[in-house]
Amino acid sequence: MSVLAKHTQGKGGPDKIFRISGMAKARAAEVGKENIINATTGAFLDANGQLITMKTVEEAVKLIPFRDSAEYASIEGTPGFVQAAIDGAFREYRPNACIGGVATPGGTGGLHHAIYNYLEPGDTVISMDRYWAAYKSICRECGRSFDTFVSFDENNNFNVQGCIEKLREYAEKQTNVFMILNTPANNPTGYNVKQNEWEAIMAELTAIANNGRNNVVLLLDVAYIDYAAPEARAFFSLFNNLPENFILLVAYTMSKSYAMYGYRLGCLLCVSSSQQEVDDFIAINKFSSRATWSNCSRLGMHVMEKIDQTPELKAAFRAEQEELRLSLLKRAEVFVKEAQEVGLKTCPFDSGFFVTVPTVKAEEVAAELRKSDIFMVPLGDGANAGIRVALCALPEEKIVGIAAKIKEALDIVGE
Repeated sequence: MSVLAKHTQGKGGPDKIFRISGMAKARAAEVGKENIINATTGAFLDANGQLITMKTVEEAVKLIPFRDSAEYASIEGTPGFVQAAIDGAFREYRPNACIGGVATPGGTGGLHHAIYNYLEPGDTVISMDRYWAAYKSICRECGRSFDTFVSFDENNNFNVQGCIEKLREYAEKQTNVFMILNTPANNPTGYNVKQNEWEAIMAELTAIANNGRNNVVLLLDVAYIDYAAPEARAFFSLFNNLPENFILLVAYTMSKSYAMYGYRLGCLLCVSSSQQEVDDFIAINKFSSRATWSNCSRLGMHVMEKIDQTPELKAAFRAEQEELRLSLLKRAEVFVKEAQEVGLKTCPFDSGFFVTVPTVKAEEVAAELRKSDIFMVPLGDGANAGIRVALCALPEEKIVGIAAKIKEALDIVGE
């Protein structure tokens, strides 16, 4: 008989991404990393396979006295840090609304708090069927359920109708209708929900909020937002004058935007037409933070403050972010162009770290590619299965020819 509590049964098992990444590293140790293609890692790497960091961020770190950074941080995050997160997430598209924020360990911490604090036990989170696997794990950990709609329609556009139908389904089942959208630069597809698609989604969410029965919580995971074009934030203008029972939560993170993955700092933002809702948001999430991780990286907070409050440093930082975005886009353009040339179908891509090749035989295709020392992560199962290609981990010269290799593997195993 296990000592474990019953609700923990069924948890555990190796993480697929880290498992295959480990296989790639082991193979690289045998034959040399220059002789393999490791497209598994969700971090931006240079031509030598080293983590790309930002000079402006490193400069800001050096400006923070060690004794100051070593102290405990405030649980909810310093006001300057929260303001920096608001500026970073929204830029010139900040909604005309009440906005507050609470520090979290990366975007993941924000997802946890949102799911735990805005759904009853047993309630369900809605999302696209091309999703980051941690969403489902967090729901499992919090005692909530997870359901999806098909991400793209027959024209390879966002499946607005499927999204609306799923929202209506759960409006009949639970009080708080809760949806996660990872956009822009979706992981794992690289898709940006378009402005006209947003307008249709917002019309439905607003109608649900106004039906007299439901509340609406929309959680945006914007982990990769700074690798999308600046104008991809334009949809934030749709969040002015929301019904008081319709709140927007935004999970913002330093990990990708500042290339500080290991500092584990993010900020969960709340956008509402009601200051009381924002005040309640801060109070309940501050309590949850104290009851889980307590507080976050003080050094990370000071770095964000320093950059945000120093005009010349902020300008240089934004320029560096844009340079990285464009360099990543060049990698993607190589892959997408070659995929079209060889007839390799991909999910629609706009920006970000990843491209997905849909296939119901993802595991078999990934295994076939490994025979050629090409390592990619198979995701999903059934209709939402596919191969995730981490373009962020590959220099342009290693991207050349990959699409053809994937097409060959698909032809061998059968799509």
